[in-house]
Amino acid sequence: MSDFQIGLVVLGALVLLALLLQSLWTARANAPRQAQEETPEPEGSPAHTEPVFDDTGFGNLNKALAAPRRPAIDDLIDAVAVINLDPMVSAVSGDAAVAAFPGSWRVGSKPFLIEGFNADAQQWETPLAGARYMAFQTAVQLANRAGALNDIEYSEFVVKTQAFADVVNGTPEFREMRDEVARARELDHFASEHNTQLALNLRARHAAWSPGYVSQVAAQYGFVPGQLPGRMVLAAPVDGMPPLLSLTFDSQAALAEDPAQSAIYELVLHLDVPQVERAEVPFERMCQAAQGMAQTMDGVVTDDNDQALPYQALDTISQELQRLYDRLEQRDFAAGSALARRLFS
Repeated sequence: MSDFQIGLVVLGALVLLALLLQSLWTARANAPRQAQEETPEPEGSPAHTEPVFDDTGFGNLNKALAAPRRPAIDDLIDAVAVINLDPMVSAVSGDAAVAAFPGSWRVGSKPFLIEGFNADAQQWETPLAGARYMAFQTAVQLANRAGALNDIEYSEFVVKTQAFADVVNGTPEFREMRDEVARARELDHFASEHNTQLALNLRARHAAWSPGYVSQVAAQYGFVPGQLPGRMVLAAPVDGMPPLLSLTFDSQAALAEDPAQSAIYELVLHLDVPQVERAEVPFERMCQAAQGMAQTMDGVVTDDNDQALPYQALDTISQELQRLYDRLEQRDFAAGSALARRLFS
């Protein structure tokens, strides 16, 4: 073999080697980023576990059911019917009231409520066994995110209330259906104009992210896993309250047989404005998390049209949000309050 032929062989080998190295480098560069191995805690140190929240951000259901049930009926958001007991009856036992509860606590798409006036505690509450009640009231919510209370739902409310009243030997007083339905429509109109839910998208610039990497970075901003795959939440400081923020990504990536090889190119940070108290500054915290994670993960914060969001745009949104908070408070539906959480549910 001549020197020229040997040179061609060597050159060909070098070209193949260069192509192989380039292929390996490209594959590594485009592979989903992985979580870094965490340093194990010293033996004997107290274990640290994060609480797990469900899709709505509420804590353990059994714990919530065991907690005292406070009055919920409010004329501002409910159509109310008062049930007066027979004059010959001084009080009705809580056991009898509980036995008369309906099979469903909904009227169409609206919550149905029953409260009794506790003869000893002198307050309205959800009837409990062992107590005595001097009067009852029922209610159906006027509006929620499913829409306004309609004629059919109000009629179902009347039937359900009458059935309960018959068992406790009481007489219900109903308001005019036309008036209550009109109130429901007005409240629904207000809610529709203030039903604000904000989202910030975080997109990968180059390399994708693995679910473990996303979880590790998000944990630095207080996010903990939710019960649904591909969902994390920033828990509220008060147990049982909705989460301040949620973070979602492709659930299929989280459920993959080998999550480390799953490629995630987009995350969504979500804020349900009426559900979270203004004092928690949730939008500012969402922006801080989005921008911080974008810097760490080599991503970019965008809107729904894949356009990068500059700081000025976020400032404008923040200013509009303050005006929204003011309007909610003026109507007694302050963001994060019990009434706001009911209306915007």
